[in-house]
Formats: sequence, C-alpha cells, structure tokens
Amino acid sequence: MARSKRRTTRSAAQEKKQQEPAPPSPLSSRSSLTPMQDDEPVVPTPISEPVQAPGRSEEETCPDCKDHQDSGIDPTTKDSWIRCDACKTWYHWVCAGNGGDPDAIDKWYCKPCVLDKPSRTITLKPPARKSARKRTQLNYASLNSGVESDPTRWLRVIQSKSIQDDQFKRMNGADVGIEWLESDSDAMHEPIVIENPEGLGMKMPSQDCTVTDVANMVGRETPVEVIDVASQSTSPGWTLGKWADYYNLEPSARDKIRNVISLEISGTTLADQITPPRLVRELDWVEKFWPSSRKGKGHAYPKVQLYCLMGVASAWTDWHIDFAGSSVYYHILRGCKVFYFIRPTPANLAAYERWSGTELQSNVWLGDMVDEVVKVTLTAGNTMIIPTGWIHAVHTPVDSLVIGGNFLHSYNVATQLKVLEIEKVTHVPKKFRFPMFTKLCWYVGEKYLRDLKAREEFSPRVMESLEALSGYLVSEARTMERGTETAKRDAKEQVPSDRVKDPSALARELRWRVRITAGATSDDEDLGRLPKKTMINGHGIKRKRSPLELPRGPVLFKNFQPKEWDVVSDLLNEEDSRRVPAPYPSDDGWQHQWSRWEDESLDSNTNPLASVERKRNVIVKARRIDGGLERQRVERVFERWTWEDGPVDGDVTMAVATTELVGRMDVDPPEHTPALKREEEESEEDVQPDGSAVTVAA
Repeated sequence: MARSKRRTTRSAAQEKKQQEPAPPSPLSSRSSLTPMQDDEPVVPTPISEPVQAPGRSEEETCPDCKDHQDSGIDPTTKDSWIRCDACKTWYHWVCAGNGGDPDAIDKWYCKPCVLDKPSRTITLKPPARKSARKRTQLNYASLNSGVESDPTRWLRVIQSKSIQDDQFKRMNGADVGIEWLESDSDAMHEPIVIENPEGLGMKMPSQDCTVTDVANMVGRETPVEVIDVASQSTSPGWTLGKWADYYNLEPSARDKIRNVISLEISGTTLADQITPPRLVRELDWVEKFWPSSRKGKGHAYPKVQLYCLMGVASAWTDWHIDFAGSSVYYHILRGCKVFYFIRPTPANLAAYERWSGTELQSNVWLGDMVDEVVKVTLTAGNTMIIPTGWIHAVHTPVDSLVIGGNFLHSYNVATQLKVLEIEKVTHVPKKFRFPMFTKLCWYVGEKYLRDLKAREEFSPRVMESLEALSGYLVSEARTMERGTETAKRDAKEQVPSDRVKDPSALARELRWRVRITAGATSDDEDLGRLPKKTMINGHGIKRKRSPLELPRGPVLFKNFQPKEWDVVSDLLNEEDSRRVPAPYPSDDGWQHQWSRWEDESLDSNTNPLASVERKRNVIVKARRIDGGLERQRVERVFERWTWEDGPVDGDVTMAVATTELVGRMDVDPPEHTPALKREEEESEEDVQPDGSAVTVAA
C-alpha cells in the first residue's frame, strides 16, 4: 500500500541516519506523511539517503508553495504530505496534488519528474474487491499536469455542437395538478416550466436565503459530498461549514470549481420551510403508499423528497438519469441553471447505457450518440418538473442555490423499471440507487390490489403501469422461490412483513386482477395479457393497420366496461357421482356423440360401466336499469367420466354452462380463481380451469 510503503521508506532512512555518527536529522521524530515542528532549531546536515531533510525555515513549505508566507491557505490543509517516488522530494498534497484522496495512490510523481520522463504515470492501489463494472480510467499524471482537467472542457465542446431550443410547455402553477395529468394524455411525458410559482401549492424559503443560512439551519458540522467538477469525483472531508466558507470566497480565490448536488435535508429546520408542489405530493409513492407510522425520525424510509443543491459559477454536472428513473421538481432560489436534455427513447436509452460507466464517459460527448439535445434555461423563481427517465446535464453560469426533490409515480412505471435495469447492467453502486426501491414497490402493489378488489377505477395509463409493476413483483417472487440462496435472502429482505404476508400470492393476484380489469375473462387462455407495445417515453406509437393483417379471432369485451350487478346470488351448488354404462370415446365420431350432451344415447347394457363425477352450480344476477331491470341466470355443469377397464386415454371431461336472461346479458369474472399461485417457468402463462364453457342465451 502506498501510505505504508512511503512510511517504511522514510522510517528506514531515519533509522539509518540514527546509526551514523552524524547529528540526528529533524525528520527522525516525525511521521512519514505529516511533518511536525521540532522543539529546538536544528541545523540541517548532509545525508546520504536521497530523502530531503529541510531545516526549520523549510519545515512548513514545499517546492510547490508559491509563497512561504502565504496566509490565504488554511494551515490545516497542509497537514497532509506526499513524496515523489522518483526524486524522493516531499510535497504538501494541497500544493502538488489533484484534490483526490492521497491514500488511494500507489505511485506518485511530481511535475518536474513527469516532465523529465513522460512515461512516469501516477497509479492507484488495486481495489479491495474486483468489480465487473467497466469504469472510467483517469490519467492522474495528466490531471496533475493540467491536461484535460479543465472543468470548462465540456462547455467549450458545446459551442461547436447543434443544440436545439426547447419547445416545452410553460404553465401556470394553478393548472399543474392531478386534473391536468388525468385529462392530458401528453402530461408528464415532457418537462414543463412554471415561471411563477404562484398557485403551484409549493412553499419555499425566501430568495434572501444564502448558503450560510443553509449551513446554519442544517448544521455546520454536517458532512456533505462535494464534487470536484474537473474530475467529476467526490472530494472527501467536507462539512457544510467548510463548504459555506468556500462558497463565500471570491471566484478568483477558489482553488477548484466544486458542486453540491446531494444534500438531503429532511428533518432539519430548513425542511420545515419547504413544501413540494401539490402535483408532486399527489403523485409521490413515498407520500401515498409508505405507511405514515414507518416514516419520520427513527425510521428507515426513502428520503429523496428534499434536496438542497449548491453550485458555484462554471460548475458542470455530467449526463445522468435520476435514480430509478424518478421524476424531479426543481426550484431556483438564487442564480441560474442551464439544462441540456435528451429524450428517453429506446435508442437514446441504449446509447446512454453504452456510454455510462465506460471509457466513453470521459472522452465522448453523449449528444453525438443520440438524436438531439435540447437546452432549457432557468432563472431565480422558476420551477421545472422533469418527468421519468429524461437524460440531462446541468451547467451553472453563476453561483446558484436550488431546492428540489425526487419522486416515483404510477403513470410511467415501465420507464422507471427500464432505468432500474440500466443501473443494474452498468453496475451503479447501491448508494447511488433509489433507496429501498423494491420494498416501496411491494407497498404500492399491496395498496393497488386492495383498491382493485374494492372495484376502484383507474385510467388506462395507470393500468399499463400496474401491469409493469405486477410483472416486476412476480419476478421478485420467482427469485424468492427459485433463486440462489443469496438472491432469495436479498429478495425476502425487501418484503415489508407488516403489510405483505404472502408476496408470491400478492404478486400473482395483482397481475391477474390487472388483466381481468383490462377486459379479459377467467376463461381467456392468456388471462387477458395486455399486448406488448413499442414504448417511447411511456406511450405507444400509432400506426395504420395493413390490409393484409387479419384479426386472429374475436376479442371479448375489448374497450368495454361492464356495469356491475346489484345482486349476485348462488342458488345451487351440488356434487354427485354415479355409475352408468357408456361406450369408450375411442371410435371415430365420438366427438359428435359426446358433445350433444344426451346421456340416453350413451346408455346401453352392452357398454362397460363408467364412473361419473358431476358438479352443478347455478348463479342468478340482477340489476336495476332505467325503466326496469336486467336479470341473468348462469348454470355451470362439470362432469368427469372414467372407465376402470378402459384405455389410459379413455377419460372424458365435459363441461357446459347454460345461461337464461331477460334483457341484456353480461358475464362477470369469478371472485376467486384457484390458479393464482403455481409453479411456472419464465415464459409460462397463467393456467386455465380444467373445463371450457359455452354460454347460451335464451
């Protein structure tokens, strides 16, 4: 390891000098990385080891210190030292380093040594565990010498690119609500901008709020992740107090361009001054479905609703999709932000997947791999809502302060799950994914299942999302049933036992009820599986039907919403068995003979005896209509015939349902289906009841 290696090297030199008759070096009582002042001045003496031994006047300086008396740099930042592996000279990390973590470096060279021999490259220690993720390889020698570490590099690239001005809607705050979402089929498919927050149902801190105020309200000792814009990596050791001091410096006094984009502020004094927009609160899964008794202080739940973002002029956030494809609300308190958007089409998402986490990320402008890039500029007082899955990068022209938050919703679950899959494929670390996503999905599925049982009605967009959600939960159930031991354990840990007792049954019943609600009957072979559509940003593409395309058969109840019956009564449920003489169904023409349902034609003393099991069920339904009523009688008869001395394939199964009604006829799905849970392969459909049914109207 680099740190221990250097400590050993320097300590060995010190021990060697102690054995020599020469006076001891002042370095002999010092740690290898943090030189400390001696109690008495010591005159430096020549040593044979090529490690430098500065005198007292050089104790607090290094070759890269611009001014030995410079008081503009916090002395505590010079506590960390690093030694060049070529010339053995010691440097302050803050003077000669690139702002990263010196503990992660294996071999390090100073600028003169790199210029003298360009083949020298700064290397990092090997990771503790091997990751399969393709990561961007940073050239630390180039970063140290200033090559390709300019934080404004992408801003210069943009100047030569074709960027389209946005055509997104500008809306009044009062118009942004659940009513708009239900009435406009294009709602939440594109970003919208609300220039004046009045009527949005949102509460924000005063525009006079500063970063210092944020630090005081959240806590100056609160740790915060600070991004070094040049390398797009996290700088360790920052607190809100230190960040506020940096932010308040004049731009010329800042050592680097830095950015804060992930300060979550729930439960703080600042959070008490913030209420997200009304639409966000109406849609947010965490707000609607996570139990209120399991939120708040002392409980673990997804805290993604309140973020404070702070960036200085020229900050740049590279292309990304918010975790799990979550939507975002974004309000500018101070300053200005410029967004660059890429629409989440299948082709663009595939390009993003190829680009993310690979060497392309540091060398290729993602806009060159997609159809178009759209630019949106926001100023103080503006609010923007970014829908599911939109790829975006952000430029900060001036020092800015922003309040925002993330939320999942029920109007584009398919795209949310697609982004989740991209995160898994590109091996995004769990700390950067939506927290407790699967557990939240179980809460959502459990609530929608109760609503469907209570015959609640939902829009087609929500039903499409529930189909995708139920498929995801069924896949989780299969993992618990057939996955590896580790996968089973991980999947079970995500099930909220307070609400979900049998996850496999819940997932499959939810899927069944979604398909039944979509217009299928329990007798349909595919149980009404919704047709697969080509999706673009959550909605399908219309196309003309070819004259050569013929329907494969009638579709029951397509685009039809049946009325409910006022009364449903079971008049009769009976079972019996008997033995009667009947011929084997093995000769030609048996289909016609058995389908006539005439037992008299089967009875003959010359035929062998057959055992008959018979079930009969009669249901009567009635409802009032304008000017009268409607009534329906459904009779179902099921028989199984077996011969003791007959061939193996000699069993006959017969089922008939006769219906007598007055007025209009309708068929409701049964309240219970025994085939909700079963062993199934990935490609299998839901199983059918054993018999078929024929409906006859009198």
